[in-house]
Amino acid sequence: MAARAGIVVTGTEVLAGRVSDRNGPWLADRLLELGMDLAHLGIVGDRPEDLLALLRFQAAEGVDLIVTSGGLGPTADDVTAALVARFQGRELVLDEALEERIAQILRSLTSRFPGLDMDAVRAGNRKQAMVPEGATVLEPVGTAPGLVVPPGDGRVGPTVVVLPGPPRELQPMWRDALGQEAFRAAVAGADELRERMLRLFGIPESEIAETLRRAQTAGVELDRLEVTTCLRRGEVEVVTRYPASEQAVYDAFADVVRDRHADTLFSQDGSSLDDQVLGALRGPPRRTVAVAESCTGGLVAARLTEQPGSSDVVVGGVVVYADEAKTALVGVDPEVIARCGAVSGEVALALARGAIARFDAGAGIGVTGVAGPGGGSEDKPVGTVWLCAALRAGGALTRRVQLPGERADVRDRSTTVALHLLRRVLAGESDRA
Repeated sequence: MAARAGIVVTGTEVLAGRVSDRNGPWLADRLLELGMDLAHLGIVGDRPEDLLALLRFQAAEGVDLIVTSGGLGPTADDVTAALVARFQGRELVLDEALEERIAQILRSLTSRFPGLDMDAVRAGNRKQAMVPEGATVLEPVGTAPGLVVPPGDGRVGPTVVVLPGPPRELQPMWRDALGQEAFRAAVAGADELRERMLRLFGIPESEIAETLRRAQTAGVELDRLEVTTCLRRGEVEVVTRYPASEQAVYDAFADVVRDRHADTLFSQDGSSLDDQVLGALRGPPRRTVAVAESCTGGLVAARLTEQPGSSDVVVGGVVVYADEAKTALVGVDPEVIARCGAVSGEVALALARGAIARFDAGAGIGVTGVAGPGGGSEDKPVGTVWLCAALRAGGALTRRVQLPGERADVRDRSTTVALHLLRRVLAGESDRA
């Protein structure tokens, strides 16, 4: 890749995990769209020496562009602009016009909070208007301006784009940065970089290692591709990045994956399981779905409704932890529970059918299991889960799985199995009428 980039996310709260980093992944996607090869993504606390060290490290790695987020507020720990000026060999100067624009923003904000210390507010205002000499100012969305800062005179190194921490401010400011001359110069060497994802379910991650070996044996030049695998929510994601010029090499690799994993490859275009399930429900033919959950405690319903607009096909759900609730709310026959046990295929099917009847839905999901850490037995150890996806028309798929991990892992992975069963039954698969 001709053009390389680094990302620096600042903030002790992010470093310590109290606040999740939303900016790093978002910026990584934007850099990929530009054809930039992301070399490093680092998170650093609010210590000036650590931020400088990370900037110097990424510069030494030969990146053409560094994007920072955070550290542009009015308080003493917000030091990103000053440190980037020092890093780039540029003097920090007051931009009086910018100071006035920020002051106008502050006046509209402070009018709602009588009794504020206006001297402190004005001091913070002035701090935010101190910018590296020669930098391009990106107009503030909140009160903090962004910056595009090329190296100072006589220096060789990356251009630094300085953005605020709040995503609602950072994202529109990024679009502003794209049009700046110094930014365009830094990314001029970018090639068209493509990223493709294949998703598989029902195989261990180690199987992909064998697939890679077979691809090499078949003559696929894998050294021309960047292939990574990730196990997430019980699914294996195979993500490949490559320059557009290597499309034929990727196609050959993807053919090997398709041939070897035809039964477990469920997404060839990167679409998620959730997208596929909702798309299948919307049809044609259009069908609705309802759920009855025991051990997952509503997580399947929550996952089905994570996407906006899901209310057009998701009609409802019930959590039926107690056996009495299974009978009272979705009509599970107590004799079936007594004969087979609450954690059984028969009860999972009854839950799915009961959800269909209760909500007059076209499809239903039933889940019952032992999430742990207690409650297991010799024949039903912790991690045993029975699941069923059924159609009102009659088809159903019922499966027992033995899921590894702690309670949260078992519950989360159960949602994945449940949605895969629903995906398959909607596609016409069935093991009973």
